[in-house]
Amino acid sequence: MNEVDAYIKTFAPEIQERLMEIRAAIQETAPNAVEGISYGMPAYKLNGKVLVYFAGYKNHVGFYATPTGHEAFKTELAGYKQGKGSVQFPNNHKLPLNLIKRIVAFRVKTMS
Repeated sequence: MNEVDAYIKTFAPEIQERLMEIRAAIQETAPNAVEGISYGMPAYKLNGKVLVYFAGYKNHVGFYATPTGHEAFKTELAGYKQGKGSVQFPNNHKLPLNLIKRIVAFRVKTMS
């Protein structure tokens, strides 16, 4: 079991499922990204730089695409609670996986 698997296993089954969906979306969109743990949460790096992070919480899943990823999609993210470089996807709503993939693809493109 790697570090990200161990991280995901610390959550309730329904949150684990959401975290695995985000993980799969990132891996599908950025297959060359290196997976690990940074700042206590799953992180994906490309060319030695952070691409995105995600984290599980009781009431939401956090997604962190640094300010550039969030700025480029600010209209589509407007309905979600946000901070500088972070967005919260409530656990009682379907994950916007297509949007997550588009943000990851944008980050990949801007980092290449």
